[in-house]
Amino acid sequence: MNIDVDPDSAVPAYEQLRAQLADLIRSGALATGTRLPSIRQLASDLALAPGTVARAFRELEGEGLVTSRVRHGTVVAPVRGTAGHTRDQVEEAARSFALVARHLGLSDDDALGAVRAQLRRIPPVTS
Repeated sequence: MNIDVDPDSAVPAYEQLRAQLADLIRSGALATGTRLPSIRQLASDLALAPGTVARAFRELEGEGLVTSRVRHGTVVAPVRGTAGHTRDQVEEAARSFALVARHLGLSDDDALGAVRAQLRRIPPVTS
């Protein structure tokens, strides 16, 4: 499992960790039932505070991507079917963008304007 957290990023460390783990789970690189390192171990490996790792794990659990049990650790939960996969990816991208926009102090209108401008520049995909 290769995780990189950039302390100089506009995206908070817990979100960088959460997003990378979510990607690994959704892509199948972390299979259902795979046990994640303990909070303490992962915090040590990534030079993060344990609370930062704990928050990422809580967020992943809230998304249904992992399950945590005392004394059993945190394991990858079964991934939902592909019907919701596209929506999950869009929500993931939107969440990351929203965190950066908030960190940079953008207003909602400015952030949404930036997205609209990009959507106008990119042609729709036809199937």
